[in-house]
Formats: sequence, structure tokens, C-alpha cells
Amino acid sequence: MPRVNWTREETIITLNLYCKIPFNRVSSNHPEIIRISQIIGRSPNAVKMKIGNFGRFDPELRKRGIVGLSNGSKLDQIIWDEFNNNWDDLAYESEVLIAKLSNKSLEEITGIETFNIPEGKERESIVKQRVNQNFFRSTVLSCYNSQCCITGLSIPNFLVASHIIPWSKDKKNRLNPRNGLCLNYLHDKAFDKGYITITQDYKVKVSRYFNDFQKDNSVIDLFFKYKDHNIILPSKFLPSREFLEYHKTNIFIS
Repeated sequence: MPRVNWTREETIITLNLYCKIPFNRVSSNHPEIIRISQIIGRSPNAVKMKIGNFGRFDPELRKRGIVGLSNGSKLDQIIWDEFNNNWDDLAYESEVLIAKLSNKSLEEITGIETFNIPEGKERESIVKQRVNQNFFRSTVLSCYNSQCCITGLSIPNFLVASHIIPWSKDKKNRLNPRNGLCLNYLHDKAFDKGYITITQDYKVKVSRYFNDFQKDNSVIDLFFKYKDHNIILPSKFLPSREFLEYHKTNIFIS
């Protein structure tokens, strides 16, 4: 049987998977790879290989000696270049394609609740926003293997995909995984309010705000314990040093 070239739609869907599955867990036995392979009519091994192709475009993986596969197509490069700085479109378009090929609604495949959302353009806008937020959370937690990058806590229900530059401050990078950190709820709140930050060399910095609480054992255990410690780095999409500098300069209480 002649080889059938990958389509644009199949490649976009597989880039979605590249974002959501930790690179060291990519295998033809992964349930999500099996599910997507059935949806697009490819073998699980073909989907696994396509994910590996995307790995060769990730500069942070290359720095670590992880070069991905070398036999990708021109279409892989085109799709990567198109969406690497256009995360909003990747998130929504890829989920729409998965829903369409699954013969299901967008709400069904993403699990978002819509019973209280009015019909019309407002509904479409809210659904898109929730789909995109789910994509960002899935991608960021995947990159950090569902571990808080400060404490190592690995209970998913206690974890947040935290924005380095706040959602309201940078529309272009709202869904950029390099603008995300996986934090537990407490440290997410502290980071959001500027009580802690992450330096450009990926160390935890604690605000002078805590100086009045240096004898408080809980503050010692939850904050001072991690002062100047390296964070747990993600498997891909390393946090942007530019975004971290913004947080330190504009949000951190120094």
C-alpha cells in the first residue's frame, strides 16, 4: 500500500499531543497516543514518531542533548513555525479538529461545563476561553510531570498552571507554555502577589515581606526553606528568562 502523506489537520492534532505529553513518556502504548491514532486513522507508532519529529525543533531540548527524530517532513516545520508564537490558535484549532474527527462536541472532548453559558457569540467566546485555559493547564502540568516546580508536590488537584506574566498583562503570551510554571495553590498565590519570584537562573527568591515572620515555623517550612534553591525544570518549554525578568521587576516585592 502506498504511503499516505500526513495532512495539515493531522499534524496540528499531533502538535497538540506534543504539548500535552511529557517527552519521556511518549510511547506507542500511551493511552492518549492510542486515542488520537484512532481518531486520525494512523498507527500509534506513527503518531509517536510524529511527536518525536517536533522534538527536533525545540531549542531547549537540543541544549540538553535531546534532538528528537531527524526524518520529519517540511510540513512539520511549517506547522511548528506557524504556531510556536501563536498559541491561542493552536489550542483552539487543534481541539476543534479533534472534536470534529471524533464526531463529538467541543464541550464533550474537553470536559468543560456549558449549562450556564448563554447562546450566541458570548457562548462561543467563553467556550473558546475555557478550551484555551484547559490547553494551557494541560501543557504546563505535562511539562513539569505534574509536580510543583518549587516543592515537588505531585497531587494534581493541588496544582496550578501559573502565569509568569499575568493573563491580563500580555494577551499574546497568555497560552505560551514558556509563560507558565507548575505551582501548588499556596505558592501560586504567593508568586501572583509578588511574595516570591523565580530568577533568570531558575532559583527561588523570597520577598523581604517575610522578614517579620522569620521565627514562624510555618513560614520557614513553606518559604525560607526554598530560598535560593533551584526549581524543578520542565522537560520542555523552559520558562522564558524575559518573562521571569518581567515578574521580578514589575511584580516581585523586592
